Amino acid sequence: MRVALFITCVNDTLFPGTGKAVVSLLRRLGCDVDFPAAQTCCGQMHVNTGYRDEGVRLARHFTEVFAGYDAVVAPSGSCAAMVREQYPKLVRPGSRGAVAVAEVAPRVHELSEFLVDVLKVDDVGAYFPHRVTYHPTCHSLRGLHLGDRPTRLLEKVRGLELVPLPAAQECCGFGGTFAVKNPAVSAAMGADKVRNVLDTGAEVLCAADNSCLMHIGGTLSRQRTGVRVMHLAEILAATDQETPS
Repeated sequence: MRVALFITCVNDTLFPGTGKAVVSLLRRLGCDVDFPAAQTCCGQMHVNTGYRDEGVRLARHFTEVFAGYDAVVAPSGSCAAMVREQYPKLVRPGSRGAVAVAEVAPRVHELSEFLVDVLKVDDVGAYFPHRVTYHPTCHSLRGLHLGDRPTRLLEKVRGLELVPLPAAQECCGFGGTFAVKNPAVSAAMGADKVRNVLDTGAEVLCAADNSCLMHIGGTLSRQRTGVRVMHLAEILAATDQETPS
C-alpha cells in the first residue's frame, strides 16, 4: 500500500520520535510510506476556537496534499477524528471541496485502526518487557470508537504485561485550549488520572495521543513518580534489537 504519514502539529513540534516509530512500524509491515512535506495543521484548533474560515482553508489544503494515497495514517485519534467527523461539516454539499473531502477523509486512519482494520494484523512483532497501562483518549474513545483495537495490539506485544487503568474512560483534563482556559479544572482532572495510573503499578502509561500524554506526563514528572509515558506507536515499533528507553 502507498501510505502517507500525517504527523500532526503536536508530534511534529514536540514528539518527532513518534512519527519515526510509525514509519518504522509500517515499513516493517510492508507499507510504502511517504511524508508529504507540504502538510500543515488539520485545522482542529482553529475550528474548535471559532475560526471557521481559517479551518476551511486548512481543510482544503489537507485534501490537496493527501489526495491520491491509498491510506493516510495519523498517530493521533484527535486529528483523525477532526478530518473524518468535522471536514464534511465544513464544506458546502455538492461543491468541489465536498467531493475532495469525500475522497480523502474516509482514507484517513488512526494508527491502531489502520493496523487492525486495514492491514488485518494485531501482532506486529513487537517486544517490550514492561508493565503497561493504557489510557483511551476522548477523541479515540468517543469520536473514532476505537474500542479494544489498541489493547488488542498491546496484548500481542511479547514481554508486555498490560494492566487495566481504573476509570479509564474519564477525560485526563487536557482538551486542547480547555487546559489553557480552565487551568484549575484541567489540573484537577489530570491529578485524578495520575492517581489512577499510580494505582496500577505500571512502569509505562500508553495512549494513542501525545497531547494527552503530555498533560498526564507533566504531572507524573512533577510528582517524580518514575512512571514514563509512551505513545502506542513507540511500543509497537520496539523490537528485541532496539527497545526505547
